[in-house]
Amino acid sequence: MKKLILIFSVLHFFTGFSQTGGTSVYAFLNLPTSARQMALGGAALTLEDDVNMPLWNPASLDESMNNQLSANYTNYLAGIALGSFVYATKTNDRLGMLHAGVTYLDYGTMIRADTQGQITGEFRAYDLSLSVGYAYQLKNSPFKIGANVKLINSLIDTYSSLGIATDVSVFYKPSRRPVRVSLVFRNIGLQLKSFDGVREKIPFQIALGFSSQLQHVPLKWYATLDNLQQWDLSVSNPSNAKIDIEGNVIREKISFANNAIRHAVFGAELFPDKKLCFRIGYNYRRAKELSLTNRRTSAGISYGFGLRLKNLQLNYALTKFHPETNANTFSLLVNLD
Repeated sequence: MKKLILIFSVLHFFTGFSQTGGTSVYAFLNLPTSARQMALGGAALTLEDDVNMPLWNPASLDESMNNQLSANYTNYLAGIALGSFVYATKTNDRLGMLHAGVTYLDYGTMIRADTQGQITGEFRAYDLSLSVGYAYQLKNSPFKIGANVKLINSLIDTYSSLGIATDVSVFYKPSRRPVRVSLVFRNIGLQLKSFDGVREKIPFQIALGFSSQLQHVPLKWYATLDNLQQWDLSVSNPSNAKIDIEGNVIREKISFANNAIRHAVFGAELFPDKKLCFRIGYNYRRAKELSLTNRRTSAGISYGFGLRLKNLQLNYALTKFHPETNANTFSLLVNLD
């Protein structure tokens, strides 16, 4: 009985932070930065042999990433640049692996104007996160646990904000089966310094990921249930609204099943162990929110490829975050050994 009360209390604590994009500060923390992950729909949790993954799921850190370095860049939207730099190293046999990363969202230079619309100059804005992570393999167990600690800084002209957050995750990796399962609690933290004296919420998120590789086909599939901290993700699409004979606008109604599948993101890799790998992903929620009436936008679909050479990997992804433009992501992974 005491265990049940403890579990209920923990879940209640986590759901108290429930929110999705647009209702919290530091939303960039839930944006993936690696091309491999972008191509798979942007939410995969169980990628292996990829030094970028512990930035998203700390429990995925293992010795295959030792002395690997990665740089990632996305031309996000409207000249905004999204990217990260990641490195992993083994300290010693006792302590194991450590992981460090920098994630940034650079909004570029913008025009400053007064309340009358008079241009007074220019200003810059950016979001930045410094992360350190660690993972521990439980003895005689297929389970691994991991955690990241992140120091967050955000700047808008002369206004700045500072925050701190942690990611906690569990990774299930049986030795004799290709199935992988991981549960991640991301961005548990708070804003230490606000922009204007009013503290805002950190974009807390819970995600559950699965993957497996087919036995006789060179295909690996991924499935993720994200934003589990909040059931209702329904946002009506204005392009799907209708107007009745009296001129009243009738908003789109989203069913129970439609809302449920908005938590799902799918991806697949063809020839995952070869030098040249092809990837595709589908994000149902993004597809529904960016769809337009009588026009095919290809929203929700992402794809890309990976090229594996002797000491480095090149990855590319094309993703739609807006009906009118594409986002291109480039990743370079280097094995310094």
